[in-house]
Amino acid sequence: MKPTSPFLTLLVAVMMTTAAEAHTGIGSTSAFAAGFMHPLTGLDHMLAMVAVGLWAGSRGGAALWVWPASFVGVMVVGGILGMSGLALPFVEQGILASVLLLGLAVALAARPNVAVGATLIALAALFHGHAHGTVVPANASGAAYAMGFAISTAALHLFGIAVTILAARLTVPAAVRTAGALTAAAGLVLAMAGGLA
Repeated sequence: MKPTSPFLTLLVAVMMTTAAEAHTGIGSTSAFAAGFMHPLTGLDHMLAMVAVGLWAGSRGGAALWVWPASFVGVMVVGGILGMSGLALPFVEQGILASVLLLGLAVALAARPNVAVGATLIALAALFHGHAHGTVVPANASGAAYAMGFAISTAALHLFGIAVTILAARLTVPAAVRTAGALTAAAGLVLAMAGGLA
């Protein structure tokens, strides 16, 4: 009997994850502060958003601003879709896959052209934004909440970029790739934990 490939195992684990497993107990979602805190309280969101900054910082050039701007812009669109109740398939799976794939992109120092990178990042952002948007109660200020999670997300991107700048100044660029590998590993663990729950 042929051994199961690690990629197939990962794919099955990611696809088995359900929405209830990754976004429970995040608390009130009624204002700017709650929106600001949401990306900071979900490990999956935080890892992916920092990874976007790490990847943009490693890539350099126009990616430094295009990739984070793509993420924030499309995430807000996804948030609006979530707030409006429009269903989007495979949201949790997309979020977990984004953590893994963004981490791998950083670890492997992938250097696609800026448009390709922005497209991949935008796809990840759509899932993250939708997840943010679906937790806003009907009586909440959706605009204030969206502004909070957009600003928090931009701050996480900037943190990732700052790490790449610091690593370059300290002449330890391998630290950024190691952070990417750890992010990918965390994505794998989250996917496996979700799939086994």
